[in-house]
Parts: sequence; C-alpha cells; structure tokens
Amino acid sequence: MTARALRLLPGRYAVCRLPPDAPLPAWVFVEHAAFWSVSRTAEELSVVCDEDALPPSVTRAETGWRALQLEGPIPFHETGVLAELTAPLAQAGIPIFALSTHDTDIVMVKDRDLARALEALRPGHWIEES
Repeated sequence: MTARALRLLPGRYAVCRLPPDAPLPAWVFVEHAAFWSVSRTAEELSVVCDEDALPPSVTRAETGWRALQLEGPIPFHETGVLAELTAPLAQAGIPIFALSTHDTDIVMVKDRDLARALEALRPGHWIEES
C-alpha cells in the first residue's frame, strides 16, 4: 500500500438525486463552495453540494456528508488508488460515497462516522484537517 495524503474539506455536504431530465440546478454553483459535483446518467441527475445550499424543494437528498480529498494529480495509469482508501473504511464498517475528477479522488463519509474513518485511514495515510 502506498501512503497517501488526504485533506478533509471544510463543511458538510448533501448528496441529492434529481430526475434525469432535470435542468442543471443553479443553487449548486456557489462561488465560495470548496467542492461540488454534478453527474447525469439515463436514470438520474446526481448532485453533491454544500449542505447549506440545498433548497427545501429538493426532497431526495441525504445530508451530513464530509469529504476527504486525495492529494493529486493521480496519474491515470496508477491502479488501486481508490481501493487503498476504501478497503480500510470497509474493514471498519464505514459506508462511503466516492467521486473522481480528472486529478483526484474524493471519498465521502457521514459526519457521524468521521472520527472512525480518520482512525481507520491514519495508519497508512496523512490527513490534513482544516
């Protein structure tokens, strides 16, 4: 296993499910947000945003997520990077929500599981908490 550097992003996040034909939600694109993500498939429009940005009209959302961002960029030819993060969390019984960007991976855990997640990851990784 390769020791990795992770950064705990500030704030709490919501993971939302909208209909697949929903327009891109303007409330996601907040300038001060440390992180947000929008993905569309044939079945859904998935949105990750600041919990505070979530409008009451969104009824399919799970709140209370914290985000750990892997220091990147990660070369595309590297293998097992996400597994190095998810395996210790799975062993600790901690559910995750994972996302990838061009340069990095982000693993999200519920706020209630954050202390246990950090404990599970610290033996093999460096974690910067802001």
